[in-house]
Amino acid sequence: MIRIQGLTKRFGDFVAVDNLDLEVPNGAIYGLLGSNGAGKSTTLKMMTGILLPDSGNVYYADISMREDPEKAKAKIGFVPDSPDMFLGMKGRDYLAFIASIFKGDRTTALERTKALSEKLNIAKNLDEYIVTYSHGMRQKIFLLGALLHDPDAFILDEPLTGLDPESAYVIKTIMMEHVMKGKCVLISTHVLDVAEKLCTHIGIIDKGKLLFSGTLSELRAMRQEENSSLETLFLELTRK
Repeated sequence: MIRIQGLTKRFGDFVAVDNLDLEVPNGAIYGLLGSNGAGKSTTLKMMTGILLPDSGNVYYADISMREDPEKAKAKIGFVPDSPDMFLGMKGRDYLAFIASIFKGDRTTALERTKALSEKLNIAKNLDEYIVTYSHGMRQKIFLLGALLHDPDAFILDEPLTGLDPESAYVIKTIMMEHVMKGKCVLISTHVLDVAEKLCTHIGIIDKGKLLFSGTLSELRAMRQEENSSLETLFLELTRK
């Protein structure tokens, strides 16, 4: 479970995220939706300890990111929006590096590397340098790294951007398998048709403010529009 309380981030006079409160229950795929610049990536960076919030906190179960960041980070797996990192490493060396950070059992890490690399269809590329990977392959290797320690919370920033249909399907399947184990997934996206089909819960953020958090059925009931698409509801909320 993820719990965000009063999360706020300013850059000078600009308020990127404004007093954000939301919860992601176990067993949920939560889609944080917003246009470019709405505050999604800033929120995820604060959730994962990359950025320090000006106020507020993030909890994984009862573990505080502010008070015990090392223990909190051990609970999460994060895939950023840009896969252009660690380009000078081979895929297998990168995964070994990640496993060492999380201090996992070597045998278990090797077993999960084998199983996940085969599922993601990159097993044959693990001894190649990441710089030679396509965008989709880079996305997959960082996805694998984020899952290597079997985190409680799986957080992905625009995970399907630039992926071919087969790769996107595999990643969506992995997300669904993760929540079936009683864990949770949070993704940020502006691809509303994917969110409507994939996410059990949604949050709509605009100009740093959370406009709605709940299920699509609850959003339709709130708007009194039983048959409206998520796209229609999103545009109505954000245009106001």
